[in-house]
Amino acid sequence: MSPDEYCQQKAAESGSSFYYSFLFLPAERRRAITALYAFCREVDDVVDESSDDMVARSKLGWWRQEIQAMLANAPTHPVSKALLPHMSTYQLDGAHLMAIIDGMEMDLNQTRYLDFQALQKYCWHVAGVVGILSASIFGITNPQTRTFAEKLGLAFQMTNIIRDVGEDARKGRIYLPVNELQQFKVTAADILNAKHSPEFVALMQFQYDRAQALYDEALNMLPPEDRRAQRTGLIMAAIYRTLLKEIQHDGFHVLNQRISLTPIRKLWLAWTTYIRG
Repeated sequence: MSPDEYCQQKAAESGSSFYYSFLFLPAERRRAITALYAFCREVDDVVDESSDDMVARSKLGWWRQEIQAMLANAPTHPVSKALLPHMSTYQLDGAHLMAIIDGMEMDLNQTRYLDFQALQKYCWHVAGVVGILSASIFGITNPQTRTFAEKLGLAFQMTNIIRDVGEDARKGRIYLPVNELQQFKVTAADILNAKHSPEFVALMQFQYDRAQALYDEALNMLPPEDRRAQRTGLIMAAIYRTLLKEIQHDGFHVLNQRISLTPIRKLWLAWTTYIRG
């Protein structure tokens, strides 16, 4: 299996909404974004699939060394081998890859966030940076497009947090800010015990409204001259906003189930967004 084939398999196996947006890219850009996505999956899996924090830290340390080796033109892992040719082509910053690893390590260091400002720092590492790197691969002529991509990454991550409240709680993590739990009179124990209540619904509606506002802010930042190049990001946004609406329509029953869109619906959203340009 070639490095590109390894990354393609990693992306396809994930079933992620992002995968559907990649389908409409030219071949070289598709290989680049698939390699970047595979890297994100690899380091994310280190934390999610390890029951021993020390082992996870060791593996993340290995990935830091691997990124340094890649930047020195000596990668050993299929993902870094696949990513290397695109680093200079799309002006990807190795420091941003390191920042993603730092974000994954944050999950080993804390399971609660005091307020939205603290949560935003985490989101920047695991999603904002990914947005900037992705936008660089898609094509940028106006520097403001990076700000659009960073904000869109935050919107995506907030959508993930809303969707995965129950799944994250079963891992002992609550990303919803502590002060907002207090504001809506929802306790950490309520979340951990999957207690669906009117208070919880009000809390989630608050999160929903903020996420939708973040999408609006991001889309308003996209310069017209880069809109066509950034269609892949717009496809992602269409899929994720539809998912967010489904979660709201279902009454925010996210504590005991993971709400998702069918593959055919994701593909339809991707195609119609692409056609609209």
